[in-house]
This record gives sequence, structure tokens and C-alpha cells, in this order.
Amino acid sequence: MIIGASGGSGVLFIIVIAFLLLYLIVIRPQRKRQSQQQQMVSELRVGDEVLTAGGIYGTISQVDDDLITVEIAPNTEVRVARRAIAGVTPEEEPEEPEADAEESGKEADPTGPIPDGESSNQENRG
Repeated sequence: MIIGASGGSGVLFIIVIAFLLLYLIVIRPQRKRQSQQQQMVSELRVGDEVLTAGGIYGTISQVDDDLITVEIAPNTEVRVARRAIAGVTPEEEPEEPEADAEESGKEADPTGPIPDGESSNQENRG
């Protein structure tokens, strides 16, 4: 009878460990993502480029309490619920031209220079 009593506490210990793992793997990260989403939605401003939950990209033109007006094309605006904004698109940084092409003032040759001692295909044919 003493053996049966200790077996019950072992099962209880396994259940507690399972709930702890469930919390650490599922519930805690989900709460963190939810709080990040709420913070992002509360910080929306006019001029932000956003992605809606429906997959439409646009620029915020007006912000109300629960509704946001998004311009998706010139003179085309849609109203969406604030919670329907899936994310703010990051601003693109302009690409810097390569220093070699900029210094020489010419475009770079896509084939590259021909090493010494080698000839082009036209010279080999004739």
C-alpha cells in the first residue's frame, strides 16, 4: 500500500512539469507576440506604410479611435479596423552605388576583364 501512495505523487509531478513546459513553450511566447502587436497598433501614425491582415499594402492617411483610413493607390482609400493592421513595413534604405563604378564614371563590365595570356572567343575561332 505504501508503493501505491508514492506512485500518485509521481503522476502529479509529471502533470505539473507538463503544464510548466506548456507555459514556457506556448503561452509565454504567444503573450509576448500579442503585447508587441498591441504596442504596434497603438503607435500607428499618419504616413506609416502598413500591411493589412488582408495582404494590402498602403499608407495611413487618417487615424481614428477604431478605424484607420489607408491609401492603397492614388485617390483610393479604404477604411480598416485598427486591429486589422498586420504590421508596419520598414522604410527602405537607398542602396549605395559601388565605389569602382562611381570612380571610373563607367558601368562595370559584366564579363569582367580578360586575364593576360587569354584571348576572347572571337580570336580563337579565326
